[in-house]
Amino acid sequence: MSKNNILTEILGKIKPTLDEQQKMQKVADHIISLVDQVAAGSGLTDVSGTLVGSAARGTWISGEHDLDIFITFPEVTSNEELKNLGLKIARQVSASADRFEERYAEHPYIHALFNDFEVDLVPCFRVESAAQIKSSVDRTPFHNQFILEKINGLEDEVLLLKQFMKGAGVYGSDLRTGGFSGYLAELLIIHYGSFIAVLEAADGWKPAITIDIIEHGNKQHNDPLVMVDPTDPGRNVAAALTLDRFAGFIDRARQYLDSPGLEQFFPSLAAPLSDAEFESIMTERGTFLIAVVFDKPDVVEDVLYPQLFMLHSSIKDLLSRHKFPLLNVDVWAGDNEAAILLEIEVLHLPPVKKHAGPPVWEKIHAGSFKKKYIENKGISGVYIENGRYMVDIQRKYTDAAELLRNDLHACRLGKHVGENIKSGFKVLYGRELLKVNFQSFREFLTGFFHQNINQ
Repeated sequence: MSKNNILTEILGKIKPTLDEQQKMQKVADHIISLVDQVAAGSGLTDVSGTLVGSAARGTWISGEHDLDIFITFPEVTSNEELKNLGLKIARQVSASADRFEERYAEHPYIHALFNDFEVDLVPCFRVESAAQIKSSVDRTPFHNQFILEKINGLEDEVLLLKQFMKGAGVYGSDLRTGGFSGYLAELLIIHYGSFIAVLEAADGWKPAITIDIIEHGNKQHNDPLVMVDPTDPGRNVAAALTLDRFAGFIDRARQYLDSPGLEQFFPSLAAPLSDAEFESIMTERGTFLIAVVFDKPDVVEDVLYPQLFMLHSSIKDLLSRHKFPLLNVDVWAGDNEAAILLEIEVLHLPPVKKHAGPPVWEKIHAGSFKKKYIENKGISGVYIENGRYMVDIQRKYTDAAELLRNDLHACRLGKHVGENIKSGFKVLYGRELLKVNFQSFREFLTGFFHQNINQ
């Protein structure tokens, strides 16, 4: 199949039909009218609803029934008024929803379900320019305006790029993914002109590449990819993009240019590991798996995942200090539980370890060290190695699982993760991991071992 035929077939799968577009617009118009009615009924005639994001820009993929509706307040509104009045309006609008819940980011907002459409009702300030924003969401209407002015019939190219990024696992600027945002994908298309042109450019990308569409000249960023925000030159649109996601996109772009295929847009998922497959992999690798499992905090992902990554990093440091060699580590969050999964090279260490003292010529410190271990008796006597006093001493922990059970509370714990860990946690080892009774955890285990970027 030719490249053009592939792209035509992909568009047939991902481009919303006219009926789907009309249905989304009808739902959006209805909710915006509710916002305006509730605001007017509360005497807030200068407050109104507006549709933003990909739904407003015609760059949403078929089946993605997500609407971002901003409740815009005059710039003179105080933060407290925005928070209280915005949430009050959103609650009243959501009274007719199938269900809704309050969520919290920089400001509280409502996430609701209206006729199978996931709707975020977000209060924001209506400011004159992006340079005057009072909260991070205030710049989104300016993004809308810029994209609508510049997209120029390139919406299909955006759809192709977004789906390709999804297939490559690099789409999403949330803190869990660390990938490309929808706005960044739109700007890449506007800058390069087409989906294929973006891939051809990516083939030659190197870290710190800077794209400045309207030549602001502000390049004071230290990120793998710098996309200067056309509406706010001090901001890098690609700030959330990690080095690995940046490199992953380059790799997938090269693969597609060399050998295009439908599967690069819609990759098949590996079946969850069976118990026998798990045991076979562990035997082949000869390593050891340990998981720290605890109740998942009831917070949004952009609050949860930074805390999981903080714990992940702190556990790595803990194992390193105690000389347990770590091969891989990752985090998981299911519906009710969360976990840090660790693959270590050895589960047990010998009871003895080498303890280094100061150089012999540092008389005072060296003398204190020697006296301490002559009096307290290590497993060996004090000796000299590479100019330093050394002694062999008893290791505090010889078992990695025991170390985690006893010293996990000394790790860096975010507020919500810390509270749940203090309430209790489990350290599971080897086959015990198969007792975690969640399909998503078994799928996570599958991905943990199948990290072949050529798949």
